[in-house]
Amino acid sequence: MQAYYDCRRSKRNSASALAFEADLERNLTQLYDELLAGTYRPGRSICFVVTRPKAREVWAADFRDRIVHHLLYNRIGAGIERTFIADSCACIPGRGTLYAARRLEAKIRSASQNWSKPVFYLKCDLANFFVAIDKRVLDKQLRRRIDEPWWRRLALQVLWHDPRADYIVRSPAGLFNRVPQHKRLIAQPAHLGLPIGNLSSQFFANVYLDALDQFVKHQLRCRHYVRYVDDFILLHESPQQLNAWLTEIEAFLPTLGAKLNPKKTILQPVDRGVDFVGHVIKPWRRTTRNRSVTEGNLASQVQ
Repeated sequence: MQAYYDCRRSKRNSASALAFEADLERNLTQLYDELLAGTYRPGRSICFVVTRPKAREVWAADFRDRIVHHLLYNRIGAGIERTFIADSCACIPGRGTLYAARRLEAKIRSASQNWSKPVFYLKCDLANFFVAIDKRVLDKQLRRRIDEPWWRRLALQVLWHDPRADYIVRSPAGLFNRVPQHKRLIAQPAHLGLPIGNLSSQFFANVYLDALDQFVKHQLRCRHYVRYVDDFILLHESPQQLNAWLTEIEAFLPTLGAKLNPKKTILQPVDRGVDFVGHVIKPWRRTTRNRSVTEGNLASQVQ
């Protein structure tokens, strides 16, 4: 029941939620029986486009499938998240954009000795992140992390379910044409991509990138590092060291099937201002970008 209550908080007025709640007891019992018997199969997703801050393809799972996502997360999420570094900041309770901005600000103050010495930052962005996630890599990561066979099977079923096999279109073709092909799940091979819009995708993305976090912290030994989804920042007093780390990160990412978007790589002094998660951190102050409110509204639509 807890998974149902968690799910209905944000999706109670959706059509699939209303249909499910029309015969709530029977539908919950049926879902429970299917899960127990191993006969559960995910239903149809809805595919649509959001346009702010930019056009993006979103896949919304059926309400009963969202309950399963919450059930899975409630069971395995906390245990796995305890193994994440404290600088992994997205889609984890208590670690939203404000947490990430404050953490980065504290690290900048520490590295610069309260803005008294020069420090540089390297900001990177993963290319086409959600649609480029290699599910074969993620499959191995989940198998290593989930000990209980029943929950492992459910996690892998959710991971490998392909919503493109059966879905409902809820946006006109003109809107889909505004989304570049390389950013559309529908255009990727079967082993690539997670549907933007599901709790499971957000959780799986953090599992996937924990390998990067551990590499940066323990192999590169970077003291000052923060990641929010596919954006991450490293700090150091030497720009040469940051460039060396960039080379090593570029060599490591193919082991995950990932790569950087070179157009979004930035290396410059922190005193010019660091733009991160809707905040701009400058000497002695942190301000909010105007469009960050819009981005927050998008996040609420796709979660």
